[in-house]
Amino acid sequence: MVASRQTSESTYPRQRRGRQGTYSIVAFDPETGATGVAVQSHWFSVGSLVTWAEAGVGAVATQANVEISYGPLGLGRLRIGESAAEALDGLTTADPRAETRQVAIVDARGEVAVHTGGECMTYAGHAVGEHHSCQANLMAGEGVWSAMSESFAAASGGLTARLLGALDAGEAAGGDVRGRQSAALLVVPGTGEPWETIVELRVEDDPDPLRELRRLVNLHDAYVLAGEGDELSARGDHAAAGDRYVSAFERAPQAVELEFWAGLYLVERGERERELAHLRSTIERNRGWRELLDRLEPASAPAAAEARRLLDRG
Repeated sequence: MVASRQTSESTYPRQRRGRQGTYSIVAFDPETGATGVAVQSHWFSVGSLVTWAEAGVGAVATQANVEISYGPLGLGRLRIGESAAEALDGLTTADPRAETRQVAIVDARGEVAVHTGGECMTYAGHAVGEHHSCQANLMAGEGVWSAMSESFAAASGGLTARLLGALDAGEAAGGDVRGRQSAALLVVPGTGEPWETIVELRVEDDPDPLRELRRLVNLHDAYVLAGEGDELSARGDHAAAGDRYVSAFERAPQAVELEFWAGLYLVERGERERELAHLRSTIERNRGWRELLDRLEPASAPAAAEARRLLDRG
């Protein structure tokens, strides 16, 4: 234990960061086994500091006078079988500046532990509910963390949506006293390789980071559908692949990439006028899409030849 304390303490001078007003949530989904962490702050790139998670292990939010090493070290403790409470105790016991920190941990069993140091800047506190913890510091008022917890507990739907809802509730309750700048969301599956994620998104600098984060989540979900289309196409099921591409574009119609593939595969449905409108739209914005169309082979895109013929016919 002495050696561990010396090793941990030696990292603190290198890892110290300035004070940050931040509110976050860590949570576990008992239906899927997924864990996640979401955060917003008036601090540039807050996600690169606060959010840590690993598939089948758990999630950590480290903030206030943030000690970044709490993230990887906390996950490391969970990985070897410690509970959230044991991991948190190990981190704070080894840290001579623990009273300036705020950290929350949820493990892969849904157990939660949280620490708000006595030297965290007012308003600071946390609220623990079933399978989740909400924590905040340097807030406009003391109702932020309880509002987040109440929102998460009352919400239905998947973990990502509930995490976003909790952030919205925190903002509605006053949020960071300084305003808004960045936000992040990280959700990992209940099992999988250490690098696997369900969704991992950051808004580094934006006047309305939660709105931008929601836009990115929607775009992420559209690209998940497109990825399923790629897998179906690789297996030769081009009709089903086309359905995925069209669904992806309908979800995110501003995405040029998705418009191109949706337009191409609409020919499988015989919707040629609709197909040509989308293909022409993408090509008008960037001639590179026509070059890509010319490169596509029948094995990977059976509709490409017909699309080229129709475009050339005018």
